[in-house]
Amino acid sequence: METIICADPLVLGKKAAKLGSELITKAIETTGKANIIVATGASQFEMLKTLTRENIDWTRVTAFHLDEYIGLPESHPASFRKYLKERFADLVLLKAFNYVNGEGDPFLECKRLGALIKDHPVDVAFVGIGENGHLAFNDPPADFDTEEPYIVVSLDDNCKRQQMGEGWFPTIDTVPEKAISMSIRQIMKSASVICSVPDLRKAEAVRRTLNEPVSPDIPASILRNHPKAWLFLDNASASLINP
Repeated sequence: METIICADPLVLGKKAAKLGSELITKAIETTGKANIIVATGASQFEMLKTLTRENIDWTRVTAFHLDEYIGLPESHPASFRKYLKERFADLVLLKAFNYVNGEGDPFLECKRLGALIKDHPVDVAFVGIGENGHLAFNDPPADFDTEEPYIVVSLDDNCKRQQMGEGWFPTIDTVPEKAISMSIRQIMKSASVICSVPDLRKAEAVRRTLNEPVSPDIPASILRNHPKAWLFLDNASASLINP
């Protein structure tokens, strides 16, 4: 995994989006289409803003959603479907966007999405890292073994505190207990992975991801085993990395 340290979050987001744009365009030129994964959260704001302004033939792009809370309506401010429609999908003319719907039977939804993504090998995955080191909603200890593309997961307290701290929920008790998440193995099947991680509050997770052994206790550490992954950091999130 290549690590790129930028001066600040704005530069980080722009550089990550530019690389993503190049990879998407290359996939379209090679196969006539591109399949991507799009993440949410505060870490993706600038990247998505820049990506929507790139000169990409979006009509050839099919997008997949990483994760969503179970039982949360789309109208809720913390809904990832709401986030992605407002910050990405409604701003570009995509071929298709496959959202994760957490309002029905979550196991049927996992099966539906799993069948879809198996027919759409992912060219570029845009992801982030949680304060607890999670990748998507795969909190530690993450399941590194399941081949199921989407799974039902329980959110740990550290994850819930992050969601509350970012302002999505008023209290930790109002954060849903469970979510639907793309699995670790499915993320790792992506041809390329672009991971954007700004902010000082992510510094310890970044340090563990890069400096400790690859382990389900540090889910994002698995990205070090990916042959074509980039980790974009700002000075703050990179501040604890060992030389």
